[in-house]
Order: sequence, then C-alpha cells, then structure tokens
Amino acid sequence: MKTLLVSIYDPTAIQRAHETVRAGGLVVFPTDTLYGLGCDPRSPEALQKIYAAKGRSATKAIPVLISRFEQLADVTSALPDPARRLMEAFWPGPLTLVLPKKTNLPPDLTPYPGLAVRMPNHPTALALLDKTGPLAVTSANLSDHENPRDAFGVLAQLDGLVDLVLDGGELTGGQASTIIDCLEEEPKLLRAGPIPFSDILERWYPS
Repeated sequence: MKTLLVSIYDPTAIQRAHETVRAGGLVVFPTDTLYGLGCDPRSPEALQKIYAAKGRSATKAIPVLISRFEQLADVTSALPDPARRLMEAFWPGPLTLVLPKKTNLPPDLTPYPGLAVRMPNHPTALALLDKTGPLAVTSANLSDHENPRDAFGVLAQLDGLVDLVLDGGELTGGQASTIIDCLEEEPKLLRAGPIPFSDILERWYPS
C-alpha cells in the first residue's frame, strides 16, 4: 500500500479523506489531543485493517469520534443525564465517555456493552466528521510505541500501512483524553487526562 500525505490546507483534503473512508480505507488526521487513525465504524473489514496496521489486540475496543450531538444516535442506545451534563460542559474537548453502544455495531468495534465516544476540538477533525459521520478512531501509532506529534512521526510508524495521512503540522496537545465510564450510577475514571476527575464529579452530581 502507498500512503498518501496531504496537507490539511489542501482544498481537496477532506473530500479525499471522505472517499478513502467510503472505500473502506484508513485515514490519519489531527485532533486536539493526538493524531488519530480512523475508519468506518460499521465496516468489520476496515476495523480489522486498523488492528492489523497497529498490531493491536482485538480485545481492545476502538473509540468513536463525532462532530455533532445528533450523531450520538448512530452509535449509542441511551444517553444518561449525567453523561449529557458532561458533554455540555466539556465537548468538544479532551473527554471520552463510555456509553451504552448501539446493538447493530460490529463486535470488531467493541465486544463490550459500552462504547467510548468523544467530540474532538479540532477544525480538521470536525470538518471530516461532518462529512463522514462518526468514525472509529484510535491513536495513529504502532501498539506500545510513542504517539507521534506530527505527520512525519506518523509515517515513521505507519507508512505503507494506512491509505492517507492529513498533515496538520505538530500538535501542541499531545495528551490523551480523560476517559469516564458512564454505564453505572457512579462515574468511573478509566484514564486520567487533561480534565481532572474532580471537575467530572462536580458536573456528575449537580448541586
């Protein structure tokens, strides 16, 4: 496979990425935290390509990114009120929420009852998600390797393993999102990140 590198400032960038996703390919693009490796979340074949490209264990679920609250209906079966308050407070931004998944999603996306969902705060990511709808997205690196900060770092690990890389320059975020499990009555911190758990609790239990 030949990996194509396209600047995010190229007027054809979003359309090329959209066409790649529609064809079942893999696209790397910048987000507000890390470079993400994405594909169609409804395609088992595309999801298997992500696992193969990263050398990722199939027991690890792949998160989904969205650009609008309306897209939640495509991937989740319910939206608990506390989770909604967290979205209203911190989305778009570095907060991933584990929500009840829609039952028609392939097990290759996640074999578990919950699905990790986030709305990134990056114009390129949001523009792409507006075009494609929700995408299955994980960090654009080989498993157990460093997360690249720029497109050339992505190519150093994934050249020839993905179809398209959108070059957004060096990212200044660099820290993976906070992950909160919203499946139970009390929130669970699954991964610490830019948003402190104390801030989550303030929104979860409104005064």
